[in-house]
Amino acid sequence: MNPEDLKYTKQHEWIRVDGDTGTVGITHHAQEALGDVVYIELPKPGDRFQSHQAFGSVESVKAVSELFVPVAGEVLEVNSSIKDAPETLNADPYGKGWLIRLRLQNPAEISQLLSAKDYEDYVKTQE
Repeated sequence: MNPEDLKYTKQHEWIRVDGDTGTVGITHHAQEALGDVVYIELPKPGDRFQSHQAFGSVESVKAVSELFVPVAGEVLEVNSSIKDAPETLNADPYGKGWLIRLRLQNPAEISQLLSAKDYEDYVKTQE
């Protein structure tokens, strides 16, 4: 269910790395647990974050949850279309539901994240 080409966090974010850039979103498991997403707060391009620092929040009919960057970096781009259509996060969390693109501060941090299999095993331990 979770794409093999991504890396995952225990906070249920994913990152797709391409060179020194990473695209970040939340996992299918996270959007399913949240329920219908109604609002998303995201940072501005140029904002910088340390790994696992909160970079925004997602509000659903059930709760408000913070979003955490998987690795340190500078925000290059924000998915502005998702702010107008937050339900995209529920419909396509690994595609059109991406949240931000980062310039990675330290690409080696990626090796500390979970593989798809490790993430699936982690989720099973939380159920």
